[in-house]
Amino acid sequence: MKQACILVIEDHKELAATIGEYLEHSDFVVDYAMDGLTGLHLAVTNSYDALVLDIMLPGIDGFAVCDKLRNDAKSDVPILMLTARDQMQDKLEGFSKGTDDYLVKPFDPEELVARLQSLIRRYKGEFDNKIMQVGDLTFDPETMRVERQSKALKVSPTGIQILKVLMKNSPKVISKESLCRELWGELSPESDVLRSHLYLLRKAIDKPFAKQLIHTIPSLGVKIEDSEN
Repeated sequence: MKQACILVIEDHKELAATIGEYLEHSDFVVDYAMDGLTGLHLAVTNSYDALVLDIMLPGIDGFAVCDKLRNDAKSDVPILMLTARDQMQDKLEGFSKGTDDYLVKPFDPEELVARLQSLIRRYKGEFDNKIMQVGDLTFDPETMRVERQSKALKVSPTGIQILKVLMKNSPKVISKESLCRELWGELSPESDVLRSHLYLLRKAIDKPFAKQLIHTIPSLGVKIEDSEN
């Protein structure tokens, strides 16, 4: 089996070396960048299975790198963000720019490896090629295009994964625990992560439109349904 290739974008040399050594011992191939511009160039010109991206970088920061990859380069490579910040607003900004997961420094290298493996498995997962539809919302698994009322919607890679699970099971209610297992396997992050992704997904899917499709059922979970109820 081909080894997964990871790009580590981290300006702290000792931390970058420690991450690289641990990833290599875990059978990853590792590439490095010490600033945002170099990391962005490498991410655009090479093929990686995942990125480990620090927020505080010289040149341009991690938020800008993520935003340019998603919006300019149209890349859907999994991105795990490293941050010393543990504020909800910072997490929301990272997710809004398109990051898939995050770890707050300091972190356990074993958790970093486990999260990368989970992101890569999900990224390489098989899709049902059939176009999914709930009400006036459609999702094409082949093109990854999400539309509502024939208008293309901007949805993050993780948001698309959540949408896929909800649409595939519509109108069934999916527990938040089940969603976490679908997204991250047994190593689920804290509840803030899923809540942040759901918030951004609702903002993309429901906020611009008169009718709500994504519904939270207290104590049970989340569903997507075209219903007046």
